[in-house]
Amino acid sequence: MTRSPRPTAPVTAFAALHHADEPLLLPNAWDYASARALAAQGFPAVATTSLGVAAVAGLPDAVAATREETLRLALSLGSRPLLLSVDAEGGFSDDPDEVARFARELYAVGVAGLNLEDGLAPAGRLAAKIAAVKKAVPALFVNARTDTHWLGDGDTADTLSRLDAYQAAGADGVFVPGLTDPRQIAALVRHLDAPLNVLYSPTGPPVRALADAGARRISLGSLLYRTALGAALRAAAGIRAGRTPDGPSPSYDEVTALLPPPC
Repeated sequence: MTRSPRPTAPVTAFAALHHADEPLLLPNAWDYASARALAAQGFPAVATTSLGVAAVAGLPDAVAATREETLRLALSLGSRPLLLSVDAEGGFSDDPDEVARFARELYAVGVAGLNLEDGLAPAGRLAAKIAAVKKAVPALFVNARTDTHWLGDGDTADTLSRLDAYQAAGADGVFVPGLTDPRQIAALVRHLDAPLNVLYSPTGPPVRALADAGARRISLGSLLYRTALGAALRAAAGIRAGRTPDGPSPSYDEVTALLPPPC
């Protein structure tokens, strides 16, 4: 397989964030402006959210429908001065070679990380995809997500078995959304060699508790997109009711400043 000659510095910098003194708090963007705005707030890295990307495009999430939209967003952001990780669902294919081709396209435009999920399919399927990606683009940071706590019943043995398979296949990090109990997080961290990623929930432990339990990456997932959508709905309803919208909102000029200049 042909490998991109792109320098690995962004990927190396992104990987290092998983081994810093404090865990990586990773906000998830849904379009160009949201990603640039989050980077401008000082977040060292930004990820995409598959739900947000799908919703913006008017497509369903988690059914491999947004490959081109995801690639287009990565292309627009990858050359910008930010560390970008892409949520690619299951890689938009069950063919490991096809997933590896997609990973090479992302890497070539400057993407530093790739998130792949198992959707509770047999662990060997995601493991094969991880191995293919790491063979094609060894420097790309692959975060392997298991849905045992998100879609399943949180069985500990199944979770450990899947994460072991993904680590053995070459995953640089592992992700267990839905896992929120600090004691369970700490026990899982003791078992793992790769850094553990968990999903922040407003109804779960605060970031500090997740960090103290050993999580090295804390993702916000679709929360910011859903919060933004909720704020828009509240503002519209308030205006209709004769109220002035409250809360800060960027000005027109501030938003346009985030956008690329005309060609």
